[in-house]
Amino acid sequence: MKLALKTAFAVVIAIPGAVAVGAQDRQPLELVQTVNLPGYSGDFDHFAVDRSRGRILLAAEDHATLEIFDLKTGAHLRTVSGFGAPHSILVRPGAPTILVTDSDKMTHILDADTYAQKGSVTLTPGADSAAYDAKSNIYYVVTGGKDVDMKTCYIEAINPDTGAELGKIEFQDNHVEAMALEPNGNRLFINLAQTNKIAVVDRTKMTVIATWPVAPARQNAMVAFDEVSHRLYIICRDPGMVVVMNSDTGAVTNNLPAPLRADDLLFDRTAHRLYVPGGEGFVGIYDTSNPDNLKQVARVKTAPGAKTGLLLSESGKLLLAASPGETKNIAAVMTFAIH
Repeated sequence: MKLALKTAFAVVIAIPGAVAVGAQDRQPLELVQTVNLPGYSGDFDHFAVDRSRGRILLAAEDHATLEIFDLKTGAHLRTVSGFGAPHSILVRPGAPTILVTDSDKMTHILDADTYAQKGSVTLTPGADSAAYDAKSNIYYVVTGGKDVDMKTCYIEAINPDTGAELGKIEFQDNHVEAMALEPNGNRLFINLAQTNKIAVVDRTKMTVIATWPVAPARQNAMVAFDEVSHRLYIICRDPGMVVVMNSDTGAVTNNLPAPLRADDLLFDRTAHRLYVPGGEGFVGIYDTSNPDNLKQVARVKTAPGAKTGLLLSESGKLLLAASPGETKNIAAVMTFAIH
């Protein structure tokens, strides 16, 4: 694909009650590169980074491909076909394979060097969002739901080396979205979007130990966990909102508006920054240094459909995949420098 470089720009919009960003201050995000992908339609889904091989991987959900980019230059390297609707990508340091969840054709096992198909994992149809527990080497995958004409959803735990199923939980909910793992504990927090709740799962026993209502918004879809502060950051779509929840009690402590049509949540724990990319064409940036007094730093203009991303904090970059959706916009991967 042709590499298109554009002049760096970013538009910062003042938000009432937000931290002021003066004209003399450096913008929090600065667009430094745009790689156009002409001929693509529909939506992209999630990114993954393969640092050992110097690559970035992107699931082109509606294009039914995996897109590979150079980690250093951002150049588009190749397209990998053979999928139905790819969503999440698991890259493990030192592992010879990667896994790609596919709501149409189950979960694929690929050679991590060549991307040749090495096998598949048989799951309930509708494999989509996923989370990896590196300590126990267990991959948790959301399956089922309304997109595959099912009235219930599941979370399925698998061994990513063998594909063996290790456990399964059924939810009486036809729309289950993203999840967050507790790194130093056994809990998993998962969005039950249809019933507007967070389910708390004991990963060791594979049982639901609590369900907490998410108020004051609906369609909770993304979640990040700040283990130090004992807080969950939950992104809702109706209306667009960041909801902050106590991860021990489920109590909602505060909330702020968020960009619409968000499909990802990028949390920099060290810098105390939360990035919410919205499909309307803005990314919301929040200061989480005091989680019970969340502050919106800025809204930075991106592009319509730029609703999934990848945070590369070690190199000070944030990548966004701009999906053409149902429009005639050109698909693109946008790289922003973080200031």
